[in-house]
Amino acid sequence: MKTNFVIITSFISLFAFSSLIGCDNGANTATICKNNPEICADLHRDSWCRFEKGDLIRKRYLLKQTPNPTGKQIYKHLLNLEKYNQCIELASGVQHILHPERTNDRMRAYGLSAQSLAELQATTKGSDDLYLSFYHWTRFSDEAAQSRVLDAELNGQIDEIFILAQLAAYYQKFDAVKAKTLYLSVLDNATQQEFNPDWLLGLSSIYYQQGHFELTYILSKANTLMSDSKASTVDMLALINNDTQLQKFLDSQAEELVDLIESGEFKQSQLRLKLVN
Repeated sequence: MKTNFVIITSFISLFAFSSLIGCDNGANTATICKNNPEICADLHRDSWCRFEKGDLIRKRYLLKQTPNPTGKQIYKHLLNLEKYNQCIELASGVQHILHPERTNDRMRAYGLSAQSLAELQATTKGSDDLYLSFYHWTRFSDEAAQSRVLDAELNGQIDEIFILAQLAAYYQKFDAVKAKTLYLSVLDNATQQEFNPDWLLGLSSIYYQQGHFELTYILSKANTLMSDSKASTVDMLALINNDTQLQKFLDSQAEELVDLIESGEFKQSQLRLKLVN
């Protein structure tokens, strides 16, 4: 894997990961910027995109203290840079009447962050690292990167929940058995903070295709309980031939599934066995 990953755009104090030097810890972003001006020099100065900017500063600061960052750290930095760039792009289109220089500052920051992102994407292309391969597969449909991720899964080298979930969605298109196995593994091991209710919909669509409509109902209902998603009562009842008595039982099963997921007890549950069989 290449090591000269550009963190900050060439317009202001380019430096490579291999040359980064450590400094004192500091969680406050203002303090970080004061003591490490090169980290913040390409960022905008007003209060727009406060969270995205703060996350990016802290990520850069952490990388500055890491002479040999892992692929996972660089992957997370790419995500932070993406979020900042997307936010500041929107902010750069907002005209500040009283202080037009603030608009210009945000436009400058957007241009610099876009270049930083493009440079880091180019530098990491072709990396054998799992996380960077995953990034280039999911962002650019890079077939070589995709092959590296698929091979890693086949060799049992992946335990990251978000990567396994993406693989489940990938296999769902042509290998329902493989997709179901991956989705159930994700449900087994995801923490409450990691869990994405959309995974329940992915699994429910597999059971729907296989004609297991009660399981489809349970998973779809659980999704609505764990998210802002809405489901048509008419369509849901149609899955079970408008059997309102069965509906009450399946609703209780969906509530139990939510409780099991949130408590981390799904893997050992009887309901999991029901989903496997």
